[in-house]
Amino acid sequence: MEIGIDSFVARFNSEGADTYNSKDAMRELLDRIAYADEVGLDIFGIGEHHRKEFLDSAPHVILAAAAGRTKRIRLTSAVNVLSAQDPVRTFQNFATLDLVSQGRAEMVVGRGSFIEAYPLFGLNLEDYDDLFAEKLDLLLKIRDNEFVTWKGKFRPAMNNQPVYPRPLQDPLPIWLGVGGTPESFVRAGVLGLPLMVAIIGGETHRFAPLVDLYREAGKRAGHSPDKLKVGLHSMGYVGRTTEEAIDIFYPNFAVSMSTGIAKERGWPPMTRGRFDAQVGPQGAFLIGSPEEVAEKIKRHSEALGGIVRVTFQMDAANLSHENLMKSIELIGTKVSPLVNK
Repeated sequence: MEIGIDSFVARFNSEGADTYNSKDAMRELLDRIAYADEVGLDIFGIGEHHRKEFLDSAPHVILAAAAGRTKRIRLTSAVNVLSAQDPVRTFQNFATLDLVSQGRAEMVVGRGSFIEAYPLFGLNLEDYDDLFAEKLDLLLKIRDNEFVTWKGKFRPAMNNQPVYPRPLQDPLPIWLGVGGTPESFVRAGVLGLPLMVAIIGGETHRFAPLVDLYREAGKRAGHSPDKLKVGLHSMGYVGRTTEEAIDIFYPNFAVSMSTGIAKERGWPPMTRGRFDAQVGPQGAFLIGSPEEVAEKIKRHSEALGGIVRVTFQMDAANLSHENLMKSIELIGTKVSPLVNK
Protein backbone atom coordinates (compact mmCIF):
# COMPACT_ATOMS: atom_id res chain seq x y z
CA MET A 1 0.00 0.00 0.00
CA GLU A 2 1.23 3.48 -0.86
CA ILE A 3 1.43 5.88 2.09
CA GLY A 4 1.72 9.64 1.73
CA ILE A 5 0.84 13.18 2.77
CA ASP A 6 -1.59 15.73 1.33
CA SER A 7 -1.11 19.43 2.06
CA PHE A 8 -3.16 22.56 1.44
CA VAL A 9 -0.04 24.67 2.12
CA ALA A 10 -1.55 26.41 5.11
CA ARG A 11 -0.31 29.94 5.66
CA PHE A 12 -0.58 29.51 9.40
CA ASN A 13 0.89 27.33 12.10
CA SER A 14 0.40 27.04 15.85
CA GLU A 15 1.29 30.72 16.25
CA GLY A 16 -1.49 31.83 13.90
CA ALA A 17 -1.75 33.36 10.44
CA ASP A 18 -0.75 36.87 11.50
CA THR A 19 2.64 35.74 12.76
CA TYR A 20 3.54 33.39 9.91
CA ASN A 21 4.57 34.75 6.53
CA SER A 22 4.07 33.09 3.17
CA LYS A 23 7.77 32.86 2.40
CA ASP A 24 8.48 30.77 5.49
CA ALA A 25 5.40 28.62 4.95
CA MET A 26 6.48 27.72 1.40
CA ARG A 27 10.10 27.09 2.37
CA GLU A 28 9.07 24.77 5.19
CA LEU A 29 6.60 22.94 2.95
CA LEU A 30 9.34 22.14 0.43
CA ASP A 31 11.53 20.95 3.30
CA ARG A 32 8.74 18.60 4.38
CA ILE A 33 8.30 17.19 0.87
CA ALA A 34 12.03 16.56 0.60
CA TYR A 35 12.00 14.89 4.02
CA ALA A 36 9.00 12.73 3.06
CA ASP A 37 11.04 11.49 0.10
CA GLU A 38 14.02 10.85 2.35
CA VAL A 39 12.09 8.76 4.90
CA GLY A 40 10.47 6.60 2.24
CA LEU A 41 6.95 7.94 1.76
CA ASP A 42 5.39 7.10 -1.60
CA ILE A 43 3.28 10.16 -2.45
CA PHE A 44 2.95 13.86 -1.66
CA GLY A 45 -0.13 15.77 -2.79
CA ILE A 46 -0.84 19.50 -3.01
CA GLY A 47 -4.43 20.75 -2.94
CA GLU A 48 -5.94 23.74 -4.70
CA HIS A 49 -7.69 26.61 -2.95
CA HIS A 50 -8.20 30.28 -3.68
CA ARG A 51 -8.35 31.65 -0.14
CA LYS A 52 -6.10 33.73 2.07
CA GLU A 53 -5.49 30.82 4.45
CA PHE A 54 -3.78 28.63 1.84
CA LEU A 55 -0.94 29.03 -0.67
CA ASP A 56 -1.90 26.24 -3.06
CA SER A 57 -3.65 28.10 -5.89
CA ALA A 58 -0.98 26.82 -8.35
CA PRO A 59 -0.17 23.26 -7.18
CA HIS A 60 1.78 22.32 -10.31
CA VAL A 61 4.30 25.10 -9.58
CA ILE A 62 4.87 23.86 -6.02
CA LEU A 63 5.19 20.28 -7.22
CA ALA A 64 7.71 21.29 -9.88
CA ALA A 65 9.82 22.97 -7.20
CA ALA A 66 9.55 19.80 -5.12
CA ALA A 67 10.60 17.67 -8.09
CA GLY A 68 14.00 19.35 -8.05
CA ARG A 69 14.53 18.39 -4.40
CA THR A 70 13.29 14.79 -4.54
CA LYS A 71 14.23 11.57 -6.30
CA ARG A 72 11.60 8.90 -5.75
CA ILE A 73 8.37 10.20 -4.23
CA ARG A 74 5.38 10.62 -6.55
CA LEU A 75 3.98 14.16 -6.84
CA THR A 76 0.26 14.77 -7.28
CA SER A 77 -2.50 17.32 -7.07
CA ALA A 78 -4.96 16.78 -4.22
CA VAL A 79 -7.24 17.87 -5.83
CA ASN A 80 -7.22 20.00 -8.97
CA VAL A 81 -10.48 21.95 -9.10
CA LEU A 82 -10.90 20.94 -12.73
CA SER A 83 -14.28 22.69 -13.08
CA ALA A 84 -12.53 26.07 -12.89
CA GLN A 85 -9.64 25.23 -15.23
CA ASP A 86 -8.93 24.86 -18.92
CA PRO A 87 -8.22 21.13 -19.39
CA VAL A 88 -5.70 21.86 -22.17
CA ARG A 89 -3.59 24.06 -19.91
CA THR A 90 -4.01 21.72 -16.96
CA PHE A 91 -2.76 18.78 -18.99
CA GLN A 92 0.20 20.81 -20.28
CA ASN A 93 1.13 21.82 -16.73
CA PHE A 94 1.15 18.26 -15.43
CA ALA A 95 2.75 16.79 -18.55
CA THR A 96 5.56 19.28 -18.01
CA LEU A 97 5.73 18.30 -14.33
CA ASP A 98 5.99 14.67 -15.42
CA LEU A 99 9.00 15.48 -17.60
CA VAL A 100 10.63 17.62 -14.90
CA SER A 101 10.14 14.87 -12.30
CA GLN A 102 11.24 12.09 -14.65
CA GLY A 103 7.86 10.34 -14.65
CA ARG A 104 6.60 10.95 -11.10
CA ALA A 105 3.58 13.21 -11.74
CA GLU A 106 -0.05 12.35 -11.09
CA MET A 107 -3.35 14.22 -10.92
CA VAL A 108 -6.30 13.87 -8.58
CA VAL A 109 -9.13 15.92 -10.07
CA GLY A 110 -12.45 16.90 -8.55
CA ARG A 111 -15.10 19.57 -8.22
CA GLY A 112 -13.63 20.93 -4.99
CA SER A 113 -15.31 21.48 -1.62
CA PHE A 114 -14.88 25.28 -1.77
CA ILE A 115 -16.66 27.52 -4.26
CA GLU A 116 -14.36 30.58 -4.42
CA ALA A 117 -12.90 29.48 -7.77
CA TYR A 118 -16.24 29.80 -9.56
CA PRO A 119 -16.83 33.56 -9.23
CA LEU A 120 -13.08 34.17 -9.40
CA PHE A 121 -12.93 32.71 -12.91
CA GLY A 122 -16.33 33.97 -14.03
CA LEU A 123 -18.15 30.66 -13.76
CA ASN A 124 -21.76 30.04 -12.78
CA LEU A 125 -22.12 27.88 -9.70
CA GLU A 126 -25.35 26.48 -11.15
CA ASP A 127 -23.13 24.70 -13.70
CA TYR A 128 -21.19 22.98 -10.89
CA ASP A 129 -21.51 19.40 -12.11
CA ASP A 130 -21.88 20.07 -15.84
CA LEU A 131 -18.61 22.01 -15.87
CA PHE A 132 -16.75 19.17 -14.22
CA ALA A 133 -18.23 16.42 -16.40
CA GLU A 134 -17.40 18.27 -19.61
CA LYS A 135 -13.89 19.26 -18.60
CA LEU A 136 -13.07 15.78 -17.32
CA ASP A 137 -14.20 14.39 -20.67
CA LEU A 138 -11.84 16.74 -22.51
CA LEU A 139 -8.94 16.10 -20.11
CA LEU A 140 -9.17 12.35 -20.66
CA LYS A 141 -9.35 12.79 -24.45
CA ILE A 142 -6.21 14.93 -24.34
CA ARG A 143 -4.45 12.35 -22.19
CA ASP A 144 -5.28 9.55 -24.58
CA ASN A 145 -4.83 11.38 -27.90
CA GLU A 146 -2.07 13.63 -29.21
CA PHE A 147 -4.49 15.16 -31.74
CA VAL A 148 -7.87 16.08 -30.31
CA THR A 149 -11.25 16.69 -31.92
CA TRP A 150 -13.85 17.70 -29.36
CA LYS A 151 -16.88 19.92 -28.85
CA GLY A 152 -18.56 21.10 -25.65
CA LYS A 153 -20.65 23.84 -24.08
CA PHE A 154 -18.18 25.73 -21.88
CA ARG A 155 -15.04 25.83 -24.02
CA PRO A 156 -14.28 26.46 -27.73
CA ALA A 157 -14.25 23.30 -29.82
CA MET A 158 -11.04 21.55 -30.90
CA ASN A 159 -10.60 20.27 -34.45
CA ASN A 160 -7.76 17.79 -34.78
CA GLN A 161 -5.50 20.03 -32.69
CA PRO A 162 -2.35 18.64 -31.08
CA VAL A 163 -1.57 19.21 -27.39
CA TYR A 164 2.05 19.34 -26.23
CA PRO A 165 4.17 18.40 -24.42
CA ARG A 166 3.32 14.76 -24.01
CA PRO A 167 4.17 13.29 -20.59
CA LEU A 168 6.81 10.66 -19.95
CA GLN A 169 4.19 8.31 -18.47
CA ASP A 170 1.69 6.86 -20.91
CA PRO A 171 -0.93 7.31 -19.71
CA LEU A 172 -0.43 10.08 -17.16
CA PRO A 173 -2.18 8.80 -13.98
CA ILE A 174 -5.45 10.64 -13.31
CA TRP A 175 -7.49 9.82 -10.20
CA LEU A 176 -10.99 11.06 -9.42
CA GLY A 177 -11.28 12.71 -6.00
CA VAL A 178 -14.70 12.24 -4.39
CA GLY A 179 -16.53 13.04 -1.16
CA GLY A 180 -19.86 11.40 -0.43
CA THR A 181 -21.92 11.87 -3.59
CA PRO A 182 -23.01 8.50 -5.09
CA GLU A 183 -23.00 9.95 -8.62
CA SER A 184 -19.30 10.77 -8.29
CA PHE A 185 -18.46 7.18 -7.33
CA VAL A 186 -20.46 5.85 -10.28
CA ARG A 187 -18.80 8.32 -12.67
CA ALA A 188 -15.33 7.13 -11.62
CA GLY A 189 -16.35 3.52 -12.14
CA VAL A 190 -17.88 4.10 -15.56
CA LEU A 191 -14.71 5.91 -16.68
CA GLY A 192 -12.42 3.28 -15.15
CA LEU A 193 -10.51 5.89 -13.15
CA PRO A 194 -8.81 5.16 -9.82
CA LEU A 195 -10.80 6.60 -6.93
CA MET A 196 -9.49 8.82 -4.11
CA VAL A 197 -12.07 9.00 -1.33
CA ALA A 198 -11.86 11.93 1.09
CA ILE A 199 -13.22 10.72 4.43
CA ILE A 200 -12.67 13.62 6.82
CA GLY A 201 -15.23 12.59 9.39
CA GLY A 202 -17.74 9.94 10.37
CA GLU A 203 -17.11 6.21 10.24
CA THR A 204 -15.08 4.85 7.35
CA HIS A 205 -17.08 1.64 6.97
CA ARG A 206 -20.16 3.70 6.09
CA PHE A 207 -18.47 4.53 2.77
CA ALA A 208 -18.32 0.85 1.79
CA PRO A 209 -21.66 0.90 -0.13
CA LEU A 210 -20.40 3.87 -2.17
CA VAL A 211 -17.15 2.06 -2.99
CA ASP A 212 -19.24 -0.97 -3.97
CA LEU A 213 -21.19 1.31 -6.34
CA TYR A 214 -17.89 2.38 -7.90
CA ARG A 215 -16.67 -1.17 -8.42
CA GLU A 216 -20.01 -2.38 -9.77
CA ALA A 217 -20.23 0.56 -12.20
CA GLY A 218 -16.71 -0.16 -13.38
CA LYS A 219 -17.45 -3.85 -13.85
CA ARG A 220 -20.58 -3.08 -15.88
CA ALA A 221 -18.55 -0.68 -18.03
CA GLY A 222 -16.11 -3.50 -18.83
CA HIS A 223 -13.13 -2.37 -16.74
CA SER A 224 -10.92 -5.00 -15.14
CA PRO A 225 -10.83 -5.11 -11.30
CA ASP A 226 -7.12 -4.21 -11.20
CA LYS A 227 -7.96 -0.90 -12.91
CA LEU A 228 -10.51 0.05 -10.24
CA LYS A 229 -8.14 1.15 -7.50
CA VAL A 230 -9.29 2.88 -4.31
CA GLY A 231 -7.33 5.31 -2.15
CA LEU A 232 -8.23 7.01 1.14
CA HIS A 233 -7.56 10.58 2.29
CA SER A 234 -8.17 11.37 5.96
CA MET A 235 -7.17 13.64 8.83
CA GLY A 236 -4.15 12.19 10.55
CA TYR A 237 -1.18 12.66 12.82
CA VAL A 238 1.29 10.15 14.23
CA GLY A 239 3.16 10.58 17.51
CA ARG A 240 5.46 8.30 19.44
CA THR A 241 2.45 7.37 21.56
CA THR A 242 -1.27 7.86 21.08
CA GLU A 243 -1.35 10.25 24.03
CA GLU A 244 1.40 12.37 22.49
CA ALA A 245 -0.34 12.45 19.11
CA ILE A 246 -3.63 13.59 20.64
CA ASP A 247 -1.97 16.15 22.91
CA ILE A 248 -0.25 17.74 19.92
CA PHE A 249 -3.10 17.53 17.40
CA TYR A 250 -6.28 18.17 19.35
CA PRO A 251 -5.86 21.66 20.90
CA ASN A 252 -5.22 23.58 17.68
CA PHE A 253 -7.55 21.32 15.70
CA ALA A 254 -10.39 22.15 18.11
CA VAL A 255 -9.72 25.85 17.62
CA SER A 256 -9.56 25.63 13.83
CA MET A 257 -12.77 23.56 13.72
CA SER A 258 -14.62 26.18 15.74
CA THR A 259 -13.38 29.35 14.02
CA GLY A 260 -12.47 30.62 10.54
CA ILE A 261 -13.61 28.35 7.72
CA ALA A 262 -15.49 26.04 10.10
CA LYS A 263 -17.48 28.92 11.60
CA GLU A 264 -18.08 30.33 8.12
CA ARG A 265 -19.62 27.03 7.04
CA GLY A 266 -21.76 26.70 10.14
CA TRP A 267 -20.03 23.58 11.48
CA PRO A 268 -20.64 22.82 15.17
CA PRO A 269 -17.69 23.46 17.50
CA MET A 270 -15.31 20.55 17.91
CA THR A 271 -15.67 18.94 21.34
CA ARG A 272 -13.34 16.41 22.92
CA GLY A 273 -16.11 13.81 22.81
CA ARG A 274 -16.64 14.22 19.07
CA PHE A 275 -12.88 14.16 18.50
CA ASP A 276 -12.40 10.98 20.56
CA ALA A 277 -15.13 9.27 18.52
CA GLN A 278 -13.20 10.07 15.32
CA VAL A 279 -9.94 8.79 16.81
CA GLY A 280 -11.64 5.62 18.08
CA PRO A 281 -11.72 2.25 16.30
CA GLN A 282 -14.55 3.10 13.87
CA GLY A 283 -13.74 6.79 13.36
CA ALA A 284 -12.08 8.15 10.24
CA PHE A 285 -9.11 9.95 11.85
CA LEU A 286 -5.67 8.34 11.62
CA ILE A 287 -4.29 9.74 14.86
CA GLY A 288 -2.18 7.80 17.34
CA SER A 289 0.99 5.78 17.73
CA PRO A 290 2.56 4.12 14.67
CA GLU A 291 1.23 0.74 15.73
CA GLU A 292 -2.30 1.98 16.36
CA VAL A 293 -2.47 3.96 13.11
CA ALA A 294 -1.10 1.05 11.07
CA GLU A 295 -3.77 -1.26 12.50
CA LYS A 296 -6.45 1.31 11.76
CA ILE A 297 -5.31 1.66 8.14
CA LYS A 298 -5.63 -2.11 7.80
CA ARG A 299 -9.16 -1.99 9.25
CA HIS A 300 -10.10 0.82 6.87
CA SER A 301 -8.80 -1.23 3.96
CA GLU A 302 -10.81 -4.27 5.01
CA ALA A 303 -13.94 -2.14 5.48
CA LEU A 304 -13.66 -0.74 1.96
CA GLY A 305 -12.83 -4.04 0.27
CA GLY A 306 -9.15 -3.23 -0.18
CA ILE A 307 -7.36 0.07 -0.74
CA VAL A 308 -4.03 0.78 -2.41
CA ARG A 309 -3.21 4.26 -1.08
CA VAL A 310 -3.61 6.31 2.10
CA THR A 311 -2.78 10.00 2.45
CA PHE A 312 -2.66 11.95 5.72
CA GLN A 313 -4.08 15.48 5.95
CA MET A 314 -2.48 17.41 8.83
CA ASP A 315 -2.98 21.06 7.83
CA ALA A 316 -6.28 21.50 9.67
CA ALA A 317 -4.59 21.40 13.09
CA ASN A 318 -2.29 24.42 12.55
CA LEU A 319 0.72 22.37 13.65
CA SER A 320 4.26 23.67 13.85
CA HIS A 321 6.77 22.70 11.17
CA GLU A 322 8.73 20.76 13.79
CA ASN A 323 5.75 18.63 14.76
CA LEU A 324 4.84 18.00 11.12
CA MET A 325 8.37 16.82 10.41
CA LYS A 326 8.29 14.45 13.39
CA SER A 327 5.02 12.94 12.19
CA ILE A 328 6.29 12.56 8.61
CA GLU A 329 9.31 10.68 9.95
CA LEU A 330 7.13 8.29 11.96
CA ILE A 331 4.73 7.72 9.06
CA GLY A 332 7.60 6.94 6.71
CA THR A 333 9.81 4.86 9.02
CA LYS A 334 7.22 3.17 11.24
CA VAL A 335 3.67 3.22 9.87
CA SER A 336 4.43 2.37 6.24
CA PRO A 337 6.65 -0.66 7.08
CA LEU A 338 4.03 -1.93 9.56
CA VAL A 339 1.20 -1.63 7.02
CA ASN A 340 3.22 -3.31 4.27
CA LYS A 341 4.89 -5.97 6.38
